[in-house]
Amino acid sequence: MKNICVVGVGYVGLVTAACFADLGNCVIALDVVEERINGLKQGKLPIYEPGLKELVEHNVQAKRLMFTTSFTEALSGTEFAFIAVGTPMGVDGEADLHYLEAAARDIAENMTGPLVIINKSTVPVGTGDWVADIIRRYQKNPIPFSVVSCPEFLREGSAIGDFMQPYRTVLGSLDPAAAEKVAQLHLPLRAPIVITDLRTAEMIKYASNAFLATKISFINEIANICEALGADVKEVAIGMGYDARIGKQFLDAGVGYGGSCFPKDVKALAYMAAEKGRHPQLLYAVMEINNDRREMAITHIKEMVGNLKGTVIGLLGLSFKPNTDDMRDAPSITIAQLLQVEGATVRAYDPVAMDVARPLLPSVEMMPDPYTLAEGCDALVVVTEWNEFKQLDRSRLRDLMRQPVIYDGRNIYEPDEMVRSGFIYRGVGRGYNVMNLEKGAGHTILPPTE
Repeated sequence: MKNICVVGVGYVGLVTAACFADLGNCVIALDVVEERINGLKQGKLPIYEPGLKELVEHNVQAKRLMFTTSFTEALSGTEFAFIAVGTPMGVDGEADLHYLEAAARDIAENMTGPLVIINKSTVPVGTGDWVADIIRRYQKNPIPFSVVSCPEFLREGSAIGDFMQPYRTVLGSLDPAAAEKVAQLHLPLRAPIVITDLRTAEMIKYASNAFLATKISFINEIANICEALGADVKEVAIGMGYDARIGKQFLDAGVGYGGSCFPKDVKALAYMAAEKGRHPQLLYAVMEINNDRREMAITHIKEMVGNLKGTVIGLLGLSFKPNTDDMRDAPSITIAQLLQVEGATVRAYDPVAMDVARPLLPSVEMMPDPYTLAEGCDALVVVTEWNEFKQLDRSRLRDLMRQPVIYDGRNIYEPDEMVRSGFIYRGVGRGYNVMNLEKGAGHTILPPTE
């Protein structure tokens, strides 16, 4: 059993703390926001993540997980201090490191013994060296320490599984002994451990997210071409995905990526490259394609409905992906705003994200369920691929709507089934369906051959 401190109780910090506690360690999670810590002590989590509440409660009851706002308490007898604070995006794409700087300074001022400081936050390349300088500068007395980079690869909605069954653990440090200590912490996960230097580890995180974002933008570009040529992007993606060199994941065409990682990390990597005189043209294209997806959704909806002024449009889903309430850079925000600019009244339903979405979309009416949402709508727009949307009673949905129009921004439905159910339907890059819409063929798809 090791004594661990985790600074920050957001998505990364709270999952990291709960999972290390579940592995048998003694973990104290710290946050400077008293409201968060007080809520956690009362069993109220600041975020939604499937299975996390149960995991936290179990380890609190086992006395392996505790919460505090005091660095003095958190660092007493601690061997490892993980920093998992936010690094929000600045105006030009640069990472805002003031939370990280404050955490490093507080650790330096309160550490009482040798400490391995592990950075989990996504930070610009070179930040590990900067953190080490802060620790040295603000220590009250010289105490041995090491800095290790251990970037997180957690997906919201499946974060616990990603932590407990990772593809790999990446560690970077200029101190091989410190890296080995952190590697020992991760041995119970039985995953490959990559040990490298600080800057390379930091770069692995950015390169990984930029590549995954590139896959999404690539398949969305292919979807555009499929629509023009009459091919089905879902079948194209399946055919591509069987090639092990390509893989099946992140080949889902739709209204684009969002969240706290991909938009921020791609832009930050492009910013770092430009600052050093490089021209990251592929990264610029990835971002441009993703931004275009949201505007293109409005174009497609207008092609189906006509003039949007005076219409009522319902959004199925608000969070940037299913199984989370995260609204950071969610496509729903831009889509709702663009619809309102066109003169539409917008309402929405999401299983868990509506409370988070309300202050971000104050003029969007939040509805209690999908059927109340559909009543009187001129179109429904699938923005988030929640599983419950796949199981809706289509006949009931159709009969409630003023016009039975569905724009499927996540391709969760099959076009032929939707048309047979009486809908005017359009997915993203669904070939024949789109070609028939453009030809004015009664908003249908080609019938299946007998």
